[in-house]
Amino acid sequence: MRFNLLDRITAMTAGKSVQAVKNLTLGEEYLADHFPTFPVMPGVLMLQTLVEAGSWLLRVTNDFRHSLVVLREAKNVKYGTFMEPGRQMHITVDLLAQEESGLATLKGKGEVGGQTTVSARLVLFQYNLKDTRPECASVDQRLIDHLRDVYAFLTSANPVGIGS
Repeated sequence: MRFNLLDRITAMTAGKSVQAVKNLTLGEEYLADHFPTFPVMPGVLMLQTLVEAGSWLLRVTNDFRHSLVVLREAKNVKYGTFMEPGRQMHITVDLLAQEESGLATLKGKGEVGGQTTVSARLVLFQYNLKDTRPECASVDQRLIDHLRDVYAFLTSANPVGIGS
């Protein structure tokens, strides 16, 4: 993905849960098309916020052991209220189970103003490129180093350049 949807990780309990926020601004490119006279966050991107939050939970839980975390399955996806520009979504994702194979099952929910916007049960898969291509071990390490930096940014109280 070329962009990160989460704006901040507000709480993390490794092996259990993560809480995050997404602020929707009118400047987000996709709102020009979805929908021009009634801009709202697309449902698939609301679901992606849950996937991103769950990915961070798995990375922290496993000490950034895997360079890639991907969505394998989304079950029981339900949408509630629309999310318009100027609103903030509060995301909570709980880890339900994790297997040695790299699969993990999570439950997530996004809320705006106390009302559910999206909820789903997710199956994520974590792996490294070197698992199938040993020559990619250095790429895995670069990705993991980058992800650690992004996580530090998402969890910092006042990131450099923001509000200063």
